[in-house]
Amino acid sequence: MRRFLFLLPLLAALCAASPAFAQSDALKQVWIQTHALMVAGKYADAEAAAKKSVTMAQAEAGPDGASYAVSINNLAEAYQAQGRYAEVEPLLKQVTQIWAKVYGPDHPAVALGLNNLAGFYLQQGRYAEAEPLFQQALAIREKALGPDHVDVATSLSSLALLYNDEGRYADALPLYQRALAIDQKALGPDDLAVAETMNNLAKLDADLGRYADALPLYQRALAIREKALGANHPLVALSLNNLGMLYYDQGRYADALPLLQRALAIREKTLGPGHPDLAASLNNLGALYRAMGRYANAEPLFKRAAALDTQALGLNHPNVARDLYNLAVLYDMQGRFADAYPVIHRAAAITALRATRANGKGGQAELRDQRNIFLNDVGVAGRLAASGSPYAPGLREEAFAAMQWSKASDTAAAVAHMAARFAAGSDALAALVRQRQDAQDRLDADNAQILNAVSQPPDKRDANAEAALRADADGVRQRLQQLDSNLAAQFPAYAELANPRPVTIAATQQLLAPDQALIVYAVGENESYIAVITRANSGIFGAPIGAKDLTAAVKALRRTLNPEGKTSVPPFDASDAYKLYQQIFAPAEPALKGVTQLYVVTDGALESLPLGVLLTAKPSADALSAAAPDDLRNAPWLARRFAVSVLPSVSSLKSLRQFSGAAHAPQPFMGFGDPTLTPQPGDNRGAPDAARGGTVKSVFRGDVVDQAELRDLPSLPETAGELQAEAKLFNAPQGSVLLADAATVTAVKHADLSSRRIVAFATHGLLAGDVGVAEPGLVLTPPAQPSPADDGLLKASEIAQLKLNADLVILSACNTAASDGTPGAEGFSGLAKAFLYAGARSLMVSHWSVVSDSTVALMTRMAALLEQKGIGRAEALRRAELALMDDKDHPEFAHPLFWAPFVVVGEGGVSQQ
Repeated sequence: MRRFLFLLPLLAALCAASPAFAQSDALKQVWIQTHALMVAGKYADAEAAAKKSVTMAQAEAGPDGASYAVSINNLAEAYQAQGRYAEVEPLLKQVTQIWAKVYGPDHPAVALGLNNLAGFYLQQGRYAEAEPLFQQALAIREKALGPDHVDVATSLSSLALLYNDEGRYADALPLYQRALAIDQKALGPDDLAVAETMNNLAKLDADLGRYADALPLYQRALAIREKALGANHPLVALSLNNLGMLYYDQGRYADALPLLQRALAIREKTLGPGHPDLAASLNNLGALYRAMGRYANAEPLFKRAAALDTQALGLNHPNVARDLYNLAVLYDMQGRFADAYPVIHRAAAITALRATRANGKGGQAELRDQRNIFLNDVGVAGRLAASGSPYAPGLREEAFAAMQWSKASDTAAAVAHMAARFAAGSDALAALVRQRQDAQDRLDADNAQILNAVSQPPDKRDANAEAALRADADGVRQRLQQLDSNLAAQFPAYAELANPRPVTIAATQQLLAPDQALIVYAVGENESYIAVITRANSGIFGAPIGAKDLTAAVKALRRTLNPEGKTSVPPFDASDAYKLYQQIFAPAEPALKGVTQLYVVTDGALESLPLGVLLTAKPSADALSAAAPDDLRNAPWLARRFAVSVLPSVSSLKSLRQFSGAAHAPQPFMGFGDPTLTPQPGDNRGAPDAARGGTVKSVFRGDVVDQAELRDLPSLPETAGELQAEAKLFNAPQGSVLLADAATVTAVKHADLSSRRIVAFATHGLLAGDVGVAEPGLVLTPPAQPSPADDGLLKASEIAQLKLNADLVILSACNTAASDGTPGAEGFSGLAKAFLYAGARSLMVSHWSVVSDSTVALMTRMAALLEQKGIGRAEALRRAELALMDDKDHPEFAHPLFWAPFVVVGEGGVSQQ
């Protein structure tokens, strides 16, 4: 990130323009000395020099002088380089306050201070705090300097870096592109700022696996830096390192080696052998040697990196955890488990401390690093336990905690917040938390609109509208701060409930009945792990399949389970279903004696596959065809043995059990369906776009729902009978089913859903990416006069604002459990997440486009079973599935395409009345 902290020429120029400025030659020399010491990596000496300049500036200009601000800014940089973060923040805040007082709140100096503080927050992974400061700095610079100033490009690049770290690549890309255009126009094609933006763009491409796009950008950045700075400058080393790691990621080790070796040599020559910036080069070259099997070359590099980072940053810094992880992986690959364990154990302890403080939030890169550390801890602990090590007694508990830490999940957070809101049994708390949720939603919407605005070229900007958005966002932030203060003061236990820590094995066992088991998956790069917890026993098992192979296996199996674009039911790949069972379920089988109900925390590609379609014994044929329904019925489906509920995390089981103690809704049922759409042939509850033979091109025009296209989706008249049958089975009162013209977004928003135990939607479910959908949603009747409050699509952001107290939400639509298409998206779509957030104990959602006639039969059978005492939601679904596949009137229903798409997410057991 360019031009963040130590910007001596610019700071001096800013100070010289102020009457409050007082700078002697002696003070200027101390500034220069501080800068030189920082560049040399002599941070303790730089700190002493900076403190000297603070004393001098205070004597010359007083504590409110601009030169005093420069000095404490330099001191903050010295502290930051040493990892003394608690001392950095107050100084940077003071710098900004002084400059605002000296120059006024809209001066570029204030923007510089805000950018510095935001950069500090970004380094700490405090993204929610960094983003508004970056945006504020950008707004000041655009207003004071014009939209095409190079400092505006700096702000754009800074904000893009934040989004890149968070994995928000689509948000980062236009900001990088605009910054690059500004720099090239203002500074020319060979400027160092241009090289830096190219470097950042290349990193984004590399993160997305677009290596062919990244390569020329890295090469061009290297050429600019070599020409401007010479062959032995640290920035040249940085470019060499980035290019070398791109080759490493592609497996081009012979190309990567000379680049990484040269980068390390330059840094050692220019920075000295003890400089902490060497650690990155040491780690990267060590990783390359490790990949090449040159273990003896790699080990001293990893050890040296850990020593440098520990000395410079302290024992508990994330960089130290990274260094230790690299060393532990090396030992693990060599079978040196006793050497690997204490190293990875220490790395995991550092990372858990970091994860605790971050409450599960962090950028994509940071979360990936955390996950790798925890999964390596699980693997080493297991291998060490198998070898009979004296460490064994505590390893199982440590591995179970590490598996939980490895799975950061927004859906799990939604469950935790929902449960905390209801479990406390306080109407005042529930109201306060709800206000906070609504305020956060509003802030997210404001930020999205601001981001869209600043990504546009100057001639498409509306300064007044942007100012109003920023003012609203600032007001909402203040509101959030006040709500957080109120929560902390009035309900101190809420924070603990809403941000749960890993649950112990013993505590998990207390949550389970004798016939229940919890299965937790953790999918690693080359192997995976399965934790099985029952009321009486626990175990952690290795699974011989990594992320890449698992993804390929699940995709192959799902190709036989998706009706879209097919004129006939495809044969089911039985051999692949049995092979996958052997890999990801059979290792846990011995621990499941007497178990009939499974709570499963899935991971990776398993999030997009209902486990019931796995085959528990070798099939009679490699493929099972709909032409032989008896073979399908008699197949050893896992669904015949277990009722499965899917959980987003282990802690969500605890949260949902706490939630189950809340007062249940008094009314039984509410249903919405059969929206008024265009009658068309076919019975899939999907979004038949033009590519799949449909007429719908895009239901969105920009951010607005296109009413004509939405109405062109096929009508679903059979859903009326489905909902009416369910209402009758649940003894719902008159008016509990809203159909056709009555099934509108407005009707959903105005309904008293908090009084209904079961809420059902039988309609089209659209995910992000379907027919141009910008946000996942449920299709309802388009209004005659559309408005922002009702445009015919009940979107996830609107669902999250509903007030629910539901034992079950049935989403009898299509794809409502699939990934919503964004990079890094979870398996549970934005729809499912939104309903959990709104207050649902469980949901029934689908993994692929469902067929209407089989769905009607499945739903009505499940509803009838739910009315029987002692049958839980997952068990009711399982029995309905078995009845469907055994339906002799519809032999085609024996194919899992018809009976298997739905899963229960959340509490799948019996409702506690």
